[in-house]
Amino acid sequence: MDAISPWAWAAMAAAVTTGYTVFGLVGFGATLVATPVLALMLPLKMAIPLMLLFDLGATVALGLRNWRQVAWREWLRLVPCMLLGQFVGVGALVGLPTAPLLLGLGVFVIANALWSLFAPQAQGRASAWWALPTGLVGGTFGGLFGTGGPLYAIYLSRRLDGMSTLRATTASLILVSAWLRLSLYIAAGLYADTRLLWLALSLAPACLAGAWLGNRLHGQWPPAVVRRALFIVLLVGGAAAIAKALG
Repeated sequence: MDAISPWAWAAMAAAVTTGYTVFGLVGFGATLVATPVLALMLPLKMAIPLMLLFDLGATVALGLRNWRQVAWREWLRLVPCMLLGQFVGVGALVGLPTAPLLLGLGVFVIANALWSLFAPQAQGRASAWWALPTGLVGGTFGGLFGTGGPLYAIYLSRRLDGMSTLRATTASLILVSAWLRLSLYIAAGLYADTRLLWLALSLAPACLAGAWLGNRLHGQWPPAVVRRALFIVLLVGGAAAIAKALG
């Protein structure tokens, strides 16, 4: 990580603010939105640990504010398999070369964008057994790309009533995931470069501003508007990540 120009820093700050505005709105999605932009200026194996530090702060704040709305029974179903998947994902992040990881990130982000806009609204209540594959796959993507929130949200949206309960439960799952990933990333040496910590400190106000804005907007924007805006942001970011991987 060489010296970062003011323009690059401003672009990263804008990406982090946008990402955590989305997080404040729906309880997940910050890493999906911000990481493809950060990866244009940072190695992916730095961008993902950087976003993890912001996830810890944002999910702690949201979790403490809304912990009474967490659906603990669903939480306990998801967590064991989620933790197992984390080990698989972090091992892949550390062991695989950067280009395939970046390509995979771009494809994953675009797939989420297409799902957010075009997926049909499922009817009926999902079986609780879906918590097992959801936790395992979500944990794997969390360890590898720093985000399993969309998968948890898809499952929980078929199990829970109310946007606030969904948001609080998803955010609490991301918080548990973040603490485990932090210990695994430290053990893998991903925070050995102290410049990463200084960069996180300089971008922390952007994270806080985005989370505050998203929390203020929560409940004021219609879900359809949020889905379309998220689609556009994810599509652009995913395409940029794929272009860099193939360039």
